[in-house]
Amino acid sequence: MQVKTLAELGEGESLRLTIGRLITGDNVLVGPGDDAAVVSSPDGRFVVTTDTMIEDHDFKLEWSTGFDLGFKAVASNVSDVAAMGAKPTALVVAIALPSTTPISWLEDFADGLNAGIRELAPDASVVGGDLAMSEKVFISVTAHGDLEGREPVLRSGAKVGDVLAVAGTLGKAAAGLALLQRGDSSASAFDELVGIQRRPMPPVSLGVQAALNGATAMLDISDGLVKDASRIAKASGVSINLDKSALQGFEAVIEQAALRLEVSGMDWVLFGGEDHSLLATFPEGSELPKGFKVIGRVVEQNEHLVVLDNSSIVIRGWDSIRG
Repeated sequence: MQVKTLAELGEGESLRLTIGRLITGDNVLVGPGDDAAVVSSPDGRFVVTTDTMIEDHDFKLEWSTGFDLGFKAVASNVSDVAAMGAKPTALVVAIALPSTTPISWLEDFADGLNAGIRELAPDASVVGGDLAMSEKVFISVTAHGDLEGREPVLRSGAKVGDVLAVAGTLGKAAAGLALLQRGDSSASAFDELVGIQRRPMPPVSLGVQAALNGATAMLDISDGLVKDASRIAKASGVSINLDKSALQGFEAVIEQAALRLEVSGMDWVLFGGEDHSLLATFPEGSELPKGFKVIGRVVEQNEHLVVLDNSSIVIRGWDSIRG
């Protein structure tokens, strides 16, 4: 059977074949196909965020399928919505592809979007977007969320005495990336770690639960634990003391991969990005939602935004410009 490319089918037919695969939720009043979508917002406010993924900078087609990238595009955006304490409701997806791309790749991408939504944000829908041509794959997603009457949870609300807690994985995505970059049989020996890199699994539903349980500050860990913790500290005018013993469980699950690559697993835990886990602060003594683990404390601001067991630590992690 002859494989049809985007150039052969044209924009209209390519979009028709792709849009027909997308799921539409009950909150969508006007979905894909018009000049713009219309989505209900009962709260009167909505959370909005956007993220971009570029071939050979954020991913490589050698190790990520269209399905993987559709799933990851959802994950990296709905986790930001969840970090505000909101429920994801709608996504707009723009993608630019080489004209020689088979239509099957775009359909696979749409299926990945659907799978990501079903798994991570079942009340959300892709409500529109754009398709264009480029030399490399370029994906941009804008996600919206409903606060459902709650105040947003900001980065700036952490208070001295709060506990710092995380929900989700730490270091697994970075380990998976390192295994893929190794380019040998190492990746096939660690399917779970590689899978988290290709298709992150942020605990999206816990964002709302954290807000209900009184989280004072929250964000998603996209650029690394230390770097993102420093963002909470800077915005809140405090410092954060990470508890290394509380992080050793995260290190243990990636220990074999670290030994295989002869690197430090704790470095992946502290500085690795793309887990898209939720990092939040809660008042001392408050009940944490099931799935959150205490990994540190908020302390008085000092010369270091983040310390590890009261010792200084270099703040580093993923940089979207420098890599």
